[in-house]
Amino acid sequence: MKKVSIATFKFTSCNGCQLQVVNVDEKLFELLDNVEFKFFPLIKSDNIIGEFDVTLVEGSITTPEEVKVIKKVRELSKVLVAIGACSTAGGIQALRNWVKVDEFKRYVYPNPEWIKALDKASPISDYVKVDYELRGCPISGSQLLYFLSQLLRGKGPILPIDSVCMECKRKGNLCVLVAKGIPCLGPVTMAGCGAICPTYGRGCYGCFGPMRDPRPNALAMRFKEMGLSIKDIELLFKQFTGWSKPFKELLNTLGVEK
Repeated sequence: MKKVSIATFKFTSCNGCQLQVVNVDEKLFELLDNVEFKFFPLIKSDNIIGEFDVTLVEGSITTPEEVKVIKKVRELSKVLVAIGACSTAGGIQALRNWVKVDEFKRYVYPNPEWIKALDKASPISDYVKVDYELRGCPISGSQLLYFLSQLLRGKGPILPIDSVCMECKRKGNLCVLVAKGIPCLGPVTMAGCGAICPTYGRGCYGCFGPMRDPRPNALAMRFKEMGLSIKDIELLFKQFTGWSKPFKELLNTLGVEK
């Protein structure tokens, strides 16, 4: 039986999602009889560029060179999977999208004119067709294993579409928003993390991005009723996936510059 060829590519990001691929350790080894990592520079040196059955892509697109590379990666990939908040929504580096990138370059680099950067940090779907998205910062190791095992069986993986609130209900968590008055993005954030933050008494940071039909305006109104300032509400939604369409539209209505 021919092994399924897998590749991983990294653009502007921290390597955290690729590390999750490695961190699933023994369970990943169970799949190795059926898969071959042909391109994975993080863990191996003998990497082969060619056609890939499945390509996992981490990171947002922030430079002209990255635009060229992601288009080539798309050409080489039968199935292209965006993994993590950066590749699916722009990630934390998309915070710079609300200001002029030249301002950042001027403060950070002694020779800013040498730095070639796009005006925006964007998800890879702005440039190529994406077949699947695995959300999170970082992605969930268990969700990755489920996803790969379903692909290997020739099935279309069914990924969550409901909110983190549903995961809290299933775990029997006390609602940190209602019971403790802690600002939480769980009501508008895609499930998949296992409600990690609310389970430990913290509000959800929204790293899995917006759920289907999230209606963030209603949650923003709730935050306002709790006494949060417009600035605080903006910062909550901006964090990991603020450049996703639903959250970006909300931020624009709150007065954040495009």
